[in-house]
Amino acid sequence: MKAIEVNQLTKVYGETVRALDSVSFFVDEGEIFGLLGPNGAGKTTAIKVITTMIKPTSGAATVFGTDVIKSSQKVREMLGYVPQAISVDGDLTGYENLLIFSKLFYVDKKERKQRIVEALEFMGLSNRADDLVKHYSGGMMRRLEIAQALVNRPRILFLDEPSIGLDPFSKRQVREYVKDLNKEFKITMLVTTHDMAEADELCDRVAIMNMGKIAITDTPARLKESVGGDMIAVKLSPAPAVPTIPALLGTVVSYDDGELKIQAPNGEKVIPRIIDSLEGAGFTIEGISMARPTLEDAFVKYAKSAQEKTTYIQTRSERRNFSRRTK
Repeated sequence: MKAIEVNQLTKVYGETVRALDSVSFFVDEGEIFGLLGPNGAGKTTAIKVITTMIKPTSGAATVFGTDVIKSSQKVREMLGYVPQAISVDGDLTGYENLLIFSKLFYVDKKERKQRIVEALEFMGLSNRADDLVKHYSGGMMRRLEIAQALVNRPRILFLDEPSIGLDPFSKRQVREYVKDLNKEFKITMLVTTHDMAEADELCDRVAIMNMGKIAITDTPARLKESVGGDMIAVKLSPAPAVPTIPALLGTVVSYDDGELKIQAPNGEKVIPRIIDSLEGAGFTIEGISMARPTLEDAFVKYAKSAQEKTTYIQTRSERRNFSRRTK
């Protein structure tokens, strides 16, 4: 059974604004799945449908086989949600925040204390449980929000920009806790983020969205491979001739101001042969470097591709309708 199944999901506002346009994807149980896209891509709308906050115009979505429209209460009992905005109360202690949350989710009175203690301990906050949250660091607040979402023992956890606004050290901590949580408790997670390094590190698979559509879904590794290989930059001493290399070693992308850029499927293996080829042709190599494709490169490629499929007239019409709805 899939943890989440979305089939031809469409959400239309007004008459023409398609926040979601026949979106389909699935999330395996125990998987960390990333939903990536620029602002306005449709990520939030998709999550709102799955978490039963809004109804779709058409299509279907299920959580562990339970229909999100027909059995919304049952679905909500399986979910945990950590929003992008701060959701904890700074004038309460960490323990008090979790206590209120446990009551809101009808956690049995006999189990509340144990669940709160376990959640605080797992997120490394036991020693600050009785401190006011307004004295927490940003990273600690984020960890408390995750602990809060764990109190009702969710089967699926939604994380909206989990490390937004945090310093590098705190980001690293939050990511490690998220990975440990997934590994130890097998909690399925759906993550939205603009941080491509975060998505690359956390997610088993990602879907790249834009303009209400999914452009592609795959593992971060395969998405990076699809960009076109490693980029090799070779700095050459000034020479009158334009350098060339055998086609089997890679593709020359550019040659400017003595720097030759070559795209190759396996840079590490072909670099020695590229050096031999250029030196054999009489060129002097001053330096060489290699950069592997990143998930950001894949994001730009596929998000842009999806955007270009929408015409100017469609975009203008959608923006006008959106403006009318927000007045």
